[in-house]
Amino acid sequence: MIVLGIETSCDETGVALYNTAPWEAGKPAFQGILGQGLHSQIAMHRDYGGVVPELASRDHIRRVLPLLDQSLAQSGLKLANIDAVAFTQGPGLAGALLVGSAFAKSLAQGLNLPSIGVHHLEGHLLSPLLGQTAPQFPFIAPLVSGGHTQLMKVSGIGQYELLGESLDDAAGEAFDKTAKLLGLDYPGGAAISKLAEQGRSGVFDLPRPMLHSGDLDFSFSGLKTAVLNQVKKFEGLNISDPQAVAQFHADLARSFVDAIIAVLVSKSEKALKQTGCKHLVLAGGVGANTQLRTALNASALHNRFEVHYPPLDLCTDNGVMIAFAGALRLLAKNNGATTSGAFDIKPRWDLQSNNLI
Repeated sequence: MIVLGIETSCDETGVALYNTAPWEAGKPAFQGILGQGLHSQIAMHRDYGGVVPELASRDHIRRVLPLLDQSLAQSGLKLANIDAVAFTQGPGLAGALLVGSAFAKSLAQGLNLPSIGVHHLEGHLLSPLLGQTAPQFPFIAPLVSGGHTQLMKVSGIGQYELLGESLDDAAGEAFDKTAKLLGLDYPGGAAISKLAEQGRSGVFDLPRPMLHSGDLDFSFSGLKTAVLNQVKKFEGLNISDPQAVAQFHADLARSFVDAIIAVLVSKSEKALKQTGCKHLVLAGGVGANTQLRTALNASALHNRFEVHYPPLDLCTDNGVMIAFAGALRLLAKNNGATTSGAFDIKPRWDLQSNNLI
């Protein structure tokens, strides 16, 4: 079965084609990727310091058809070879989701194919299965991105249990807001991570929010405020030496990154201990962060669990993860596939409510 996947939840337009044959034969899942196209809107939104929903929606309209053509060309397939269409149904920006839903539903109806709406976070959670070494179920997944920070227990396809989540800012939001305070470009995650490599650990005693809360929830808004206070304090010193300013920014970035990583690693270790799971999967855009990967690798070695990551090119939003998640749903019973042409979207959508029965 060949599934077309369409991702338009925010500021990336992703289209991909996935063949379920390797998965069904017990072979590595990544072998089923036939072709893909991805366009990022970062350059367009950078001048505004964040995503502008109206601009994002219009750009998805411009990009989705050329990306489909690109994916088909890579795969050597034609529309007639497609067996089903999967699309991101939510959560995300309403206008952006509507573009993908309308395109997917129209295409599916025109080709007389089933279509299936995929939960965006399910796509991220399952993307590590596309790596060279796939995790075994059940596993614990810290899902860390610009809009979400959650700890999930994944017992199988469509079997998700929320263990903890951020009570305010997601980790990715904290990265972006802190980067802005330090004068870095949007998006801030990669920029602040790179700057932190030049900083010294322990220069600033930033809080590690909810590190000892006893539960698996997160909070990062206070950490952002602590960074703001340090910036104001430094500005009050009226230091103009460029080298001193650069070192201050690097040291503060390092302390910020160290604080977030300490919390994420500690909560992940606690979740593994509470559930008895031996596999940890890092999912979401922040999964590309090198410092976080290094810290989790060290923890895995010390605490004797296995840690898995999605391929770097599948950490951000992409069509492959939607095609893959949709394909696995279509192989399952009670998968929610439909031939209806209704452009239904779910900008707010609880992942557990989408569990397979």
